[in-house]
Amino acid sequence: MYKANEKRYDTMTYNRCGASGIKLPAVALGLWHNFGDTAQYSNMKEMCFTAFDNGITHFDLANNYGPEPGSAEKNFGRILREELSSYRDELIISTKAGYTMWDGPYGDWGSRKYLIASLDASLKRMGLDYVDIFYHHRPDPETPIEETMGALASIVQSGKALYVGLSNYNGEQLRKACAVLDELKCPFIINQNRYSIFDRSIENNGLKKTAKELNKGIIAFSPLAQGMLTDRYLNGIPNDSRVKTDGRFLNASQITEEKLERIRGLAKIAESRGQSLAQMALAWILKDGDVTSVLIGASKPSQILDNIKAAENTAFAEEELKEIDRFSL
Repeated sequence: MYKANEKRYDTMTYNRCGASGIKLPAVALGLWHNFGDTAQYSNMKEMCFTAFDNGITHFDLANNYGPEPGSAEKNFGRILREELSSYRDELIISTKAGYTMWDGPYGDWGSRKYLIASLDASLKRMGLDYVDIFYHHRPDPETPIEETMGALASIVQSGKALYVGLSNYNGEQLRKACAVLDELKCPFIINQNRYSIFDRSIENNGLKKTAKELNKGIIAFSPLAQGMLTDRYLNGIPNDSRVKTDGRFLNASQITEEKLERIRGLAKIAESRGQSLAQMALAWILKDGDVTSVLIGASKPSQILDNIKAAENTAFAEEELKEIDRFSL
């Protein structure tokens, strides 16, 4: 039976999530990849143990994470039940709904019917009575925002989630949603959006600025640009890389020689800082305090240990930031 490291909180940094009472670890573990039915269960366990032993208290899921959809929640639920159940009160567990989960007109987007049914199914897969954070996974252009936000408020009132979040909203959408949630007195605390040195959409679409203005947290996903901001591709595309074995989220056409030169330039900046490229990329996201936490994905425990070190140095000289911009913009 798993026994947690007694010093697990000694080295992790915890940041307050907006104006809420919750603090999140600077680095959190995302279960988007490598927790589905195609992954090895023993490795999933070791990654969860390594994360928690080093102060990662936040585990992030969604209804459709797999493959197959639902399998990441099912596998994580088994780990919770068999190994981590006694630590439940020390964990922040989040899940989401908003992408296609089942056939027919009620298994997608942002209707009240879909969101409530999806969370019920997620709780069943994980064996939980509640999640700490429940997200609407993407804006719905057709369902009235009052219905979607009202469903989130009802979910909190039912006790099935403690807080709610929004994912993939831009600044204008965030502002409209927040106004409804405030009126409903719903504890909305966090935005989850893609953000990396190579993808600065939240700076350009108003999300980052608006979240700061409204005093809401941000957690960044894909901070390593699907592995491009690591040493994985410095010498080309390895045969065992995600590009070769999956290709859904990163394909060979994106790994151009020009892109590789930029990656190598960033790696040299990281080396001068005494960091790996991945560590610098994560630290860059956390540098100004506007982002509460970064979500890492991992395929083995050693990657988690390497990435956690990013929080040790998140200060950048102005010249370093200019150089990073030169290789990334």
